[in-house]
Amino acid sequence: MKHLLNTLFVLTEDSYLSLDGENVVVLRDKKETARFPLHTLEGILCFTYPDASPALMGACAKRGVDLCFFTPKGRFLARTVGEERGNVMLRRQQYRIADNETESCRYARSFILGKVYNGRWVLERATRDHPQRVPVQKLKTLSAQMAAALPLIENSEDTAQLLGLEGEAAQRYFDGFGDLVLQQKEAFAFTNRSRRPPLDNMNALLSFAYTLLARDCTAALESVGLDPYIGFLHRPRPGRCSLALDLMEELRAVFADRFVLSCVNQKVMAEGHMQQQENGAVLLTEEGRRTFLTAWQRKRQEQITHPYIGEKLPWGLVPYVQALLLARTLRGDMNAYPPFFWK
Repeated sequence: MKHLLNTLFVLTEDSYLSLDGENVVVLRDKKETARFPLHTLEGILCFTYPDASPALMGACAKRGVDLCFFTPKGRFLARTVGEERGNVMLRRQQYRIADNETESCRYARSFILGKVYNGRWVLERATRDHPQRVPVQKLKTLSAQMAAALPLIENSEDTAQLLGLEGEAAQRYFDGFGDLVLQQKEAFAFTNRSRRPPLDNMNALLSFAYTLLARDCTAALESVGLDPYIGFLHRPRPGRCSLALDLMEELRAVFADRFVLSCVNQKVMAEGHMQQQENGAVLLTEEGRRTFLTAWQRKRQEQITHPYIGEKLPWGLVPYVQALLLARTLRGDMNAYPPFFWK
């Protein structure tokens, strides 16, 4: 199984990355500020404008180290891609299924089933763990409505119908999401999901977490030889990793959303970590990004028992396990793709 190595986050905006032997060197004003052995890294995420040396890009591509570039505010720019890995026959099968609406619907159904199931249990877990601090009856009602959608999703044969059911279930979930904020209620109040740009502190944290999760899912799919740009639920669009968005659907609530809630409720993140732009968008400050990413790395190291394979592994390896299960299903080694059902 893949070992969960470290991810290097470069946040100082005027940092430049270069390669010295087998080490990643961080330069600032042409002076070395840090160095890290390349073989200990699984990914490098740069929230800086200056750049990285061609030698480092080539080394990362050769060794399979995921090198991604973002703006200082967290918008994805680009990532290095080396030689394609995996069996070409697997990708051809992926493309065939993506072009077949009936077969695509079968996989899309699994992704949405996992998403709604897990979202429901996030609400249920809150009623169990904090019955005196959350509106139990309201959350139970929303959970029941989401549960009622599960058999409809499971039996749906139409992608458009699936998207409608997913949209309704997502609305029920976010109707109760704001009630899960137990601390810093005013600073991190949540009423509805807003994106591109996020318009409040909580949505800014959610969007940043989804960006990181999408990156992990993209890397996981490439590691098993799948094309992250050709999806079954999210249709192909230039520049969009559609299959990565498919894969992360079932992990949004249980990994990204619960992580954001814990950061707020445990006061890891504070109002001072956020800043509002002139256009109304809310983004993380440099200190906020640093704090958030440090906590994200700790979260990825937490051990869980995978509900399907029954093995203990870090949260950070869950996307890789799901990508592997998806690849096995596409190859015909499994009858159906098993979503990640958390409880």
